[in-house]
Amino acid sequence: MSAEPAAPQRMHHASSFVAIFTGLVIIGCLVFGISHFGNIEVFGQMLRQARPQWLVAALLLQGSTYVSVALGWRAVLAKSGAAMPLRRLVPLAISKLFADQMIPVAGMGGNVLLVDRLISLGTPRGAAVATLIVSIIGFYAVYGTLALVTLLILTAGDKATVAVCVFFAIFMIVAMAIPGFALWLRKRGSRPLSPMFDRFRYVLNLPHVVGEAPKALVFDHGLILTVAAFNGVVFLADSATLMACFLALGHGVGLPIAFVAVMVASMVTTLGPVPLGLGSFEAGSTAALSLLGVPLELALAGTLLLRAFTLWLPLLVGLILMPAVMRRRSIDRA
Repeated sequence: MSAEPAAPQRMHHASSFVAIFTGLVIIGCLVFGISHFGNIEVFGQMLRQARPQWLVAALLLQGSTYVSVALGWRAVLAKSGAAMPLRRLVPLAISKLFADQMIPVAGMGGNVLLVDRLISLGTPRGAAVATLIVSIIGFYAVYGTLALVTLLILTAGDKATVAVCVFFAIFMIVAMAIPGFALWLRKRGSRPLSPMFDRFRYVLNLPHVVGEAPKALVFDHGLILTVAAFNGVVFLADSATLMACFLALGHGVGLPIAFVAVMVASMVTTLGPVPLGLGSFEAGSTAALSLLGVPLELALAGTLLLRAFTLWLPLLVGLILMPAVMRRRSIDRA
């Protein structure tokens, strides 16, 4: 009997390996392109001569993103009568990023962690689930809106080719489908999903979780707009972080260019769920920056520096925080 799950487990490991391998291939192609078509010495020199004051600015901007996410959660919790201080929510925001990146199935790993941790901190289960659903809806509402703004910027610059428009259309379908799926799960209650979802372990837990969210909170338009606004700040802060990274490298890049690069890279990562966004974010950002006239080696250097602040440093902090979170979780369940 214990041997029966072996095949699905092998498939899961194989798909994970393929995803990681794909990401490494993309990064390899980027490095190959830089070394053959750009000046690799200039690339390395830019990284070595980074200006520290702008690195500090980038660090502070990234800190604001976790505060913004936590403020969105706090707004939902306060509306549900289960207010919680930011000092507890900001570390959870960093831990959620760690779980989202390690288990990139529409953010299911981080979502399960969010609900579980809020409950262990004393939040009623319904309020914790509502925080999750409203966060998903608010995030994708502003994500889709800013994607349209990105397309308008590209159109104004005569960069919106047919391929670009098709890419944006596919993304918009996904951006609408994910919150729609969450609302559908809430409506259908705790009935089990189709066997076709068996390979997605975290998705199987959703019907039991999502169905408990109070309708009054999930469909509160003002609350959704508030959460969307806080998530919008995150995208703008990421764009400003990219600007700071370029300034640290001694080159200025305008906010519209940085914004387009961050949005395109984020969309590529959303459509291709590779662990850590490995390679896909870098490729999307570098391609967008190059399309908008930024030299290739500079585009890659700025993108890699951005990733240090938006991914690798937070992951290191999340790695440190996760054991403490899991210990508290075990104590709370004991």
